[in-house]
Amino acid sequence: MHDLERQLPRIFQANIVRLYARLVRPGLASLPVHAELTFGVAPTLNDFLDRAAAQIDNYTANEAAKAFALTLAAVFERQLSAWAQTIVAAGGASPPGRAARYEALLDLCASHASIDLVESGLGPLLVELLLVGNVVRHGEGPSCDRLHAMAPQLWAYEPAELVDIVAGPPRISEMMRIRGDDLARYARAAGRFWGRVDPLPMAALEVPV
Repeated sequence: MHDLERQLPRIFQANIVRLYARLVRPGLASLPVHAELTFGVAPTLNDFLDRAAAQIDNYTANEAAKAFALTLAAVFERQLSAWAQTIVAAGGASPPGRAARYEALLDLCASHASIDLVESGLGPLLVELLLVGNVVRHGEGPSCDRLHAMAPQLWAYEPAELVDIVAGPPRISEMMRIRGDDLARYARAAGRFWGRVDPLPMAALEVPV
């Protein structure tokens, strides 16, 4: 195995764990979130304004969480692409197409390291991460339909928790809710993936996320 090919998984694991620990987790924790929104006729103008502000707070926190999920998805996909190119350059696999989808890169890297994505439980989580990123980026479309079928829990929450403030008819993509636990699941899955393909001694199979 080529030296660079051996080193990259450990570097990638450390980078994505640091990104989550230093940006994602504290960034999300810094935003105000209200456990329950209040509706109906407000007794005073100040109450009305407070209620409206709470709706904005929850919507903004969800938008931030979606943006963090997109960031994690983009970083992990770029890491996969870089490692796949290194594997191919070392003669360890046939080159993927220039427009290779995320899942093709994931399969190439997992196959090269003899990792069973289904048995490990990592495949569904990492594909979910990709789809979340695509929905955040593009809105309605095939990725949104597929994600809605694969991970309906992302749309399962009480109406008093989140209100769509975008004008016009509600869009399915706008009503997706990403929680802190989801971001932790995605960062943990990416970190565990790199730990399992890491060929160096003392590879970290679990990560502090």
